[in-house]
Amino acid sequence: METVSESSVEARVKRWGRELGFDAVAIAGTDLARDEARLIEWLGRGWHGEMDYMARHGARRARPAELVPGTVSIVTARLNYTSPGTRDAWETLDDPASAFVSRYALGRDYHKVLRAKLQALADRMTAELGAFHYRVFTDSAPVMEVSLASMGGLGWRGKHTLLLSRDAGSMFFLGELFVSLDLARDAPVTAHCGSCEKCIEVCPTRAIVAPYQLDARRCVSYLTIEHHGPIPEELRPLMGNRIYGCDDCQLVCPWNKYARAANDPDFAVRNALDRASLVELFAWTEEEFMRRFEGSAIRRIGHERWLRNIAVALGNAATSAEVVAALQSRAGHPSALVREHVSWALARHATPRRTS
Repeated sequence: METVSESSVEARVKRWGRELGFDAVAIAGTDLARDEARLIEWLGRGWHGEMDYMARHGARRARPAELVPGTVSIVTARLNYTSPGTRDAWETLDDPASAFVSRYALGRDYHKVLRAKLQALADRMTAELGAFHYRVFTDSAPVMEVSLASMGGLGWRGKHTLLLSRDAGSMFFLGELFVSLDLARDAPVTAHCGSCEKCIEVCPTRAIVAPYQLDARRCVSYLTIEHHGPIPEELRPLMGNRIYGCDDCQLVCPWNKYARAANDPDFAVRNALDRASLVELFAWTEEEFMRRFEGSAIRRIGHERWLRNIAVALGNAATSAEVVAALQSRAGHPSALVREHVSWALARHATPRRTS
């Protein structure tokens, strides 16, 4: 028989979330006034780059009750994404012939997985508690998910700006349910980064300009995913073989020794992306790219930017006949964006820096 605390609405919501596969569920309020000031300052510096949607929504991102009128509480949930058996990330990064794809993107599109689970949780809550107003968010709208998860006690904001948990590191997704229910809030947890600045020191492009301050315009994740045009030439050599995202700040974080493997089979590695070669991926036609990445988050960057990113990585690879031939095969590509990056990469191999 359940105790009073175990039978509370809040406890039941969390239990239902865990039954649906979430690794942790918490409840937060809607007061993000302190985070709003930090957001406005960040936008004022232009550090959001081409992510115009962030500036477009402005302060509404920090005002949940304005974003979704009637919102009283926020259910925030965490879902681990690291797939068991994935090739060691550092091993891939240390192999210039291999393509590095951020661990979160190796499997199925997390938007689809999270949205389905959050909708299922909302349906369960409606069936058990009665009708209420709600809205599901899965990194698909102007929501300050790290701030909300931190306020609800799922972790604290690390110096790399991501959420950190003492028992799960940072390799997880976050999703939210904005609800009209007045639920008891969970207490925030204290930060445990201490004097550690490993994430700042390891950032290949020095995008983490200071603790808790990220200039997205220099971030490899931004450059390979959000940025549409040419990648700044001065940053290209620093990107190494990272073709979609960058995990360095997470990989070096001491708390990620506690990162847990995903329980959801949707996050299993697809297309052997954890061990694919740059030359192999560069040869994919647009049709093959679209087919292979059906249901993947990677598909949204399109084939053109996919080739742009790999061209940069090939420019950073060891000089070999295979690498040069691969680049030359795209030298006449219809896209000026692809041609420009291929030309840059070929120039890098004109005077070989290394041999393989």
